[in-house]
Amino acid sequence: MAQPCPDAEPTARPGVVALPLLTDRPHPDGHRADRHRPGRLYTCRYRCGDACAAPVPNRSDNEYFGAVLQRAISRRGALRAGAVLTLAVGASGALAACSPAAPAGSTGPAGSGLPAGLDYETVPVGNADAVTLPPGYRSNVVIRWGDPVVAGAPEFDFANQTPEAQAQQFGYNTDFCGVLPLDGDRLVMFNNHEYTIEPLMFAGYDEENPTETQVRIGMAAHGLSVHVVRRDPATGEMTAEADPLNRRYTATSEFLLTGPAAGSALLRTSADPTGTRVLGTLNNCAGGVTPWGTFLSGEENFNQYFANAAAVTDPAALARAERYGLTEEASERKWERVDPRFDVVTEPNESHRFGWIVEVDPLDPAATPVKRTALGRFKHEGATIHLAADGRAVAYMGDDERFDYVYKFVSDAAIQEGNTRAAREANARLLDEGTLYVARFTGNSPAAEITGDGTLPADGAFDGAGEWIRLAAGTESFVPGMSAEEVYVFTRQAADLVGATKMDRPEDVEANPVSGRVYIALTNNTDRGTAGEDGPDEANPRAENAHGHVIELEEDGGDAAAEGFAWRILLVCGDPADPGTYFAGFDKAQVSPITSPDNLAFDGHGNLWISTDSGRALELPGTPAGINDGLYGVSLEGETRGRTALFASMPNGAEACGPVVTDEFVLISPQHPGDLDGASTENPQSTWPDGPGSQPRPSVVNIWRVGEGGRPGRIGM
Repeated sequence: MAQPCPDAEPTARPGVVALPLLTDRPHPDGHRADRHRPGRLYTCRYRCGDACAAPVPNRSDNEYFGAVLQRAISRRGALRAGAVLTLAVGASGALAACSPAAPAGSTGPAGSGLPAGLDYETVPVGNADAVTLPPGYRSNVVIRWGDPVVAGAPEFDFANQTPEAQAQQFGYNTDFCGVLPLDGDRLVMFNNHEYTIEPLMFAGYDEENPTETQVRIGMAAHGLSVHVVRRDPATGEMTAEADPLNRRYTATSEFLLTGPAAGSALLRTSADPTGTRVLGTLNNCAGGVTPWGTFLSGEENFNQYFANAAAVTDPAALARAERYGLTEEASERKWERVDPRFDVVTEPNESHRFGWIVEVDPLDPAATPVKRTALGRFKHEGATIHLAADGRAVAYMGDDERFDYVYKFVSDAAIQEGNTRAAREANARLLDEGTLYVARFTGNSPAAEITGDGTLPADGAFDGAGEWIRLAAGTESFVPGMSAEEVYVFTRQAADLVGATKMDRPEDVEANPVSGRVYIALTNNTDRGTAGEDGPDEANPRAENAHGHVIELEEDGGDAAAEGFAWRILLVCGDPADPGTYFAGFDKAQVSPITSPDNLAFDGHGNLWISTDSGRALELPGTPAGINDGLYGVSLEGETRGRTALFASMPNGAEACGPVVTDEFVLISPQHPGDLDGASTENPQSTWPDGPGSQPRPSVVNIWRVGEGGRPGRIGM
């Protein structure tokens, strides 16, 4: 979830290959790069390598999505949804068929008028250093950075960390969270550890000269955790517990490359002449849970870990390094000083082995996790699975970069039901064989009706049609001039060549399990309309999109495997008092302010839940420093469609990550608490979750409603 980098500074820090850093570019909060507001001090640098302060990697001439939206405003209310459709594969109808006056499928108790699952008291936006919840809800920390995961792991000691201990403990900056049921009250939990912030991890950290021990602790704090948790049905609390399933994967664990690009010369290194075995996974952002019982994880801003791209002399290799934004000189963490594979001059192909979707079987600790090359290589936010009408697996994916693309993959084979050995083996191959697509969006309204400030045109809504363009299937390439292996390894360039639509930083892309409609979180893109970039005449509803928007997409025939779709904007985020915002036509006086949509989730009623990653980009009266991030419930049906209601506000400096929403509990992961201007280990800007005198620790939080007799009740009811 690379956030909008509101605090990037004009330093001599290495930028993108052959493209100098620009210090007069507007930032997400409308400030210049050399005037960062009170906000995140480290996140931009340590998560994405100051990506938003660097020039845009996509220099292709493809039509930008802003141009599409300027033609795409039509059929006001076409998505005022009908009754919630039955939970079935492909159970949704065409977008244009949705009735604007149709009632919601169900409401909360006592005639509240709110949809079932969303009947809670809205939390006020603010700046509290706590997880703030509606009245009647409680929470507990399930697991935090440094807590033991593997049997025998030591207790966390901030002042005496070691690489060996960290490799057995819960990693830093947990992002995606997924759970699958085990027996009784136990679940297996899966967590991404996206990135580290060394200045907040080590007292006296020298950014120019980190010690080898600090580097290796950082490597061990990246990666993934698999561990068992138990939920107490009497109290609602959830706790981590020891189990043989518990394990860590780090930046030095072994992973297998599988699928059509595995073994390619483009993936071979001196340490791995087979091109099939990789050490580590990096910058794991969002992910997904598959219907066959595995977890997926997206490798996002991997580019920042690879150093010295300025020394690349081959023109083709240099162009590829530019397109993926590899670091020009020394990397931020200086890993290349300890492990030469992170030097692109020493190992030109090592960076090609990152930027994939990882699949992990949580119930088989002996299995080596795999990187699925058939799903393409880019800055994967994550991958989520929906089944096509015939049972084939469809993975939806976003490339979290300004002006980059939305993708999907459709498997050749259908899922095999059951838990037989044959079914498990067949399902283990689903994501290796299929077709990779990229999206092209087109609109249907006159460009002259777009003012550039978000004002709705005559027909009152942003919508249109689109197509999924084939990139590759197995050994066959559909991109002229590129082999199939090149398409998989250099997917961005392939999408450039076929004319995919440039988007405003696609993050989570998820299908609603009730309606089948697909939702795309586009977190922001303040480069729209700046010098040398696509201008506001071809932009999204507002120039310099600081607060993002959410798109609703319906596959043709309600089939996830279709090659065409209809689309419509659900939300244009920001301050509801701003006339350039839009909440599906709902009364803006009754919504929570929301900015920078990032992760998406759905509850069993089909409501949308959005977690945000803004870096306090939205300033409101009473919160001049900007509002904290949070988790929001969003109504998709009936008269309340478009209503956003803040459910959980995050601690100071933290974004809201990895939402899981069930009838019984909600999980949320406050990432990088305390990352605010002035933060250091000597001067922490948050003491969450352990309270005064402690250092902030990224954690997973369990939330439940207190029902009758003090026992857990149903969420949002």
